[in-house]
Amino acid sequence: MSNVNRVFLIVLDSCGCGAAPDAAAFGDEGAHTLQTISRSPQFRVATLRSLGFSHIDGLGFLGDGPLRSEVARLRERSAGKDTTLGHWEIAGHVSDKPLPTFPDGFPQSFCDAFSAAVGRGLLCNKPYSGTEVIKDYGREHLATGKLIVYTSADSVLQIAAHEDLIPPEELYAICRTARAMLTGDLGVGRVIARPFTGEWPYTRTPRRHDFSIEPPADTMLDELKAAGYDVLGVGKIHDIFAGRGLTDFVYTTGNTDGMAQTSAYQQKDFHGLCFVNLVDFDMLYGHRRDVDGYAAAFAEFDGWLAGFIDAMRPDDVLMITADHGCDPAFHGTDHTREYVPFLTYGAAVAPRDRGTLDGFVHVAARVKELLEGETL
Repeated sequence: MSNVNRVFLIVLDSCGCGAAPDAAAFGDEGAHTLQTISRSPQFRVATLRSLGFSHIDGLGFLGDGPLRSEVARLRERSAGKDTTLGHWEIAGHVSDKPLPTFPDGFPQSFCDAFSAAVGRGLLCNKPYSGTEVIKDYGREHLATGKLIVYTSADSVLQIAAHEDLIPPEELYAICRTARAMLTGDLGVGRVIARPFTGEWPYTRTPRRHDFSIEPPADTMLDELKAAGYDVLGVGKIHDIFAGRGLTDFVYTTGNTDGMAQTSAYQQKDFHGLCFVNLVDFDMLYGHRRDVDGYAAAFAEFDGWLAGFIDAMRPDDVLMITADHGCDPAFHGTDHTREYVPFLTYGAAVAPRDRGTLDGFVHVAARVKELLEGETL
C-alpha cells in the first residue's frame, strides 16, 4: 500500500536548464533558459532553492541550499523540442519521429480543401509572430471575412479571427475541421484557435484553444485512469492529450489562474494525479524574448509555491519539471533544445541527487511508483 495519495505534477512550460548534448543539431548550442532569467533583477528562487533546486546538475549558480527533495536533470529522448512531444514523453511515450513543420506554409492542396470545407478564404499561410500577424492581416480579415492562417517553428497550424466577426465557438468548429483534415504527413501536433478583439493593432483574448493530435499510444494518464485513479488536468493538459486519460480538468487564463486552480484542487479530496501546465513562461515571455517578464513570472511562481508547500498533506507529493527550453535571450523566437529540471518533494520522498537521467519518461515512472507504493 502506498504512503502517497496525491501527486501534483507542475510543468513550468519551457523552463529548460541548459543546452542538451544534441543542441547543436537543433541550432541551440549555448541556450540556457534558467541561467538567462537568473541574471534579471526580477528573478527570485528562494522557495525552490530551499527544496534543493540548485543541487540539480548545472544549476549551482542558483546558490547554496539544503537538499530536501529528490532532484535530477533530464535529457529528452524524443526527436523534437515542442510542447506536444515533451509532454508525451513526460507521460511515458518517447517519439522517435518529429512532428511535421511547415516553414514555407501549408501545401496549396490542403489550403484549397480546407477553404472549401469551411467556406472562407485564407490569409498569410506562413510562419509568423502571433501578435504581428493580427497587426498585418487583421484589417484585411475584417474586410474580407478570410481566416488568418499561420504557423511557427513548432508543429502547429494557428487560425486567428476577430471575435466580432467569428465568435470563439465558431472558430473552434473551424479548428476542429482543420484538425480532422491534418493527418498523415500533415499531422501537426496542434491546431490552435487564436481569437482576438478590439481595434487595430488588436488584442489577443484568453480564449485560445488547442486541438492536439492524439498520442499514438497509451500514456501514464490512460494507465492511471484505467487503474481507477483520479487524473486531473490544469491548463493545456486536456488539449495536449486530446482529452485522453483525464477524469476532470480545468482550463486557465494564464499562470496566475493556473496556480489558483492548482490550489483549488489541493483543497479537494482526490486519489491520484493533478497534472498542471503553466503556459505563460513559454507563450508570453520565452517566444517574445522577454527576459525580465520571464524572470518576474518565475518569481511569482516561487512565491506562490511557498504557500502551496505549507498546505501540502503528509501523503502529498509535489513534482516540478519542464517540457523543453525557450531561452528568452537566444536568437530567433523558437523553443530551445535543453535539459529540464526534475524535483520531487514530499514526506514520502527521501532527499537525493539522481544526477542526469536519460529521458523525460522518468517522470511518469516516478509518478506511478509513488502512487502504487513501489520503490525505485
